[in-house]
Amino acid sequence: MLGWIEARTRTQKGALLVAIDLFLIPVAGLLALALFLGLSVLPTASGALAILPPIALLSACCSVLLGIPRIQLSTFEMAATGRAALLAASTASCAAILGWLAGLAVPPGAYVTFGLLFFLLSVVTRLALRGLIRYLKNRATPRLPVVIYGAGTTGVQLAQALKDHDHIMPIALVDDNPALQGLQVAGLTVLHPARLPRFAEPRGVRRVLLAMPSVPRGRQAQIATQLQGQGFEVQALPSFAQLVGTETLIDKLTPVSPDTLLGRDSHRIDVVSMGGIYAGKSVLISGAGGSIGSELCRQLIGLRPRRLILFELSELALYEVERELRVLMGSEGTEIVPILGSVTDPRHVQRVIETHGVEVILHAAAYKHVPLVEANPLAGLANNVLGTHTLAGAARKFGVERFILISTDKAVRPASVMGASKRLSEMVVRDLALRSQSTIFATVRFGNVLGSSGSVIPLFQAQIAAGGPITLTHEQITRYFMTIEEAVRLVLRAGALANGGEIFVLDMGAPVAIRDLARRIVEASGHTVRDEANPNGDIEIVTTGLRPGEKLHEELTSGSGLTVTTHPKIMTAREPGLTEIEVASALRALRSAVGAGDNQAARQVLARWVAHYNVPDAAQAGSQGPG
Repeated sequence: MLGWIEARTRTQKGALLVAIDLFLIPVAGLLALALFLGLSVLPTASGALAILPPIALLSACCSVLLGIPRIQLSTFEMAATGRAALLAASTASCAAILGWLAGLAVPPGAYVTFGLLFFLLSVVTRLALRGLIRYLKNRATPRLPVVIYGAGTTGVQLAQALKDHDHIMPIALVDDNPALQGLQVAGLTVLHPARLPRFAEPRGVRRVLLAMPSVPRGRQAQIATQLQGQGFEVQALPSFAQLVGTETLIDKLTPVSPDTLLGRDSHRIDVVSMGGIYAGKSVLISGAGGSIGSELCRQLIGLRPRRLILFELSELALYEVERELRVLMGSEGTEIVPILGSVTDPRHVQRVIETHGVEVILHAAAYKHVPLVEANPLAGLANNVLGTHTLAGAARKFGVERFILISTDKAVRPASVMGASKRLSEMVVRDLALRSQSTIFATVRFGNVLGSSGSVIPLFQAQIAAGGPITLTHEQITRYFMTIEEAVRLVLRAGALANGGEIFVLDMGAPVAIRDLARRIVEASGHTVRDEANPNGDIEIVTTGLRPGEKLHEELTSGSGLTVTTHPKIMTAREPGLTEIEVASALRALRSAVGAGDNQAARQVLARWVAHYNVPDAAQAGSQGPG
């Protein structure tokens, strides 16, 4: 049937619609007479029936003059409905004039009713035909379900344009405007952004279309990165005023996939299969408001822990992640417990673990910005090393089942205070693993994640939005990258694999040249790079020099290699550690340096106990005492 309809010419389709209208005229006329004069009068209404042919002829002429046969069913919306109303009014007027000339004793209200019935039958018939054609098209060619992010003018116009697209089917709108959430706009429900993952999964939605051209590019990049971290393919749309027609609109959708920027596919891991480790448990996430911590919370929600303790130092970050999780959870499910505090506070940490019966700890709290920690070594070491020892020690004391430390590739042959602090934290956790009888301690180490605070891609996108330049610290600098979503899924999987004392290393793929990444981001944004080969390009890429503590290339292990596990994307590193006495000596010296406010002494502790770390010359030449 669909093939027959599509094979008709535009003229043939228009003629078919006119024929349907001609059929509806006597139907509406007889119904109007029956309503006003009763059913008994119909057999004797020969005079009224006699004027139906001229009424139909005049109606067909009016229909052609109004251009109604030329209106496609797929675009039969408000404007077309207005024309149908004019046609019904014209047809009713013609009927009234012809009835008066014929001397028919028909009440005026019958003509009004005839016009209303003809209008309703005409519109309902067209809408029913449109629905039938859409149904047949969907059955013949399944369409890709998508969600449109942005319920403003552009989003609504995009939704309307896509309703009859052959391959794409919008099923919902997303907007952070509370006034719009829950409403039906363009026939689609408007969702809160936090509800999107749960809404999308059962419906097979993997693509989100950004339709927010008036939102600053930096904010758009942030939204795109968050969506990509949730596993969605994201495409962006420019201002609707720039577009002409549906095909142009579809062509303007620009992919901003991180996999495209990295030149590889992200790893897909079945998180649900590891649910036994976390399901029904009381799980504490330190640094729950951070990039990694908040994604851990989102993914853990799907594993149905009994209780989720959000341990966070930042009040604002804690407020935001708690609010998001409560929206995701609805009225039932996991108990959400927000805890404001620092992992460096032993009494508070122990009280939280004991009070809430914590069974699993995922330790993501850390200061990780290399230049900032380099400039503030005491704060970095107190939080990263002493905080880890405090939290891990409390886990051992209260018999927590699992403690997983989130570490970084900067811990390998560290050149910075931040990297050295994470390496020393790894050795603290390993020491506790060797001495613990009940708690499983392990570390998961990986490189940079896209979308985290300070991530390079949003930074580059913001620099592009400002007109450039993009700044690199070195022409040859490389980094390992992974999306937040895949990193967290692998962390949860590694946590389930742990038996105690392992340093798990995630498969990050090949290191990415940052200059190449910058060039791809520029080109994905629709710009060109300005360099010697293209002096008229849009965005320049400049180098500023390596910052203190920054390495040219990162590594994932400094030992004798990696050992495979039962998961192909998770390995274990064999690296030397410290003895129990050495760890105790390092912690004692570090506490003394932090307590005295002595930056130099703290760096010397790292230089003594962390292999490959050397105190920079600038630090050697700096303050030798408290500072």
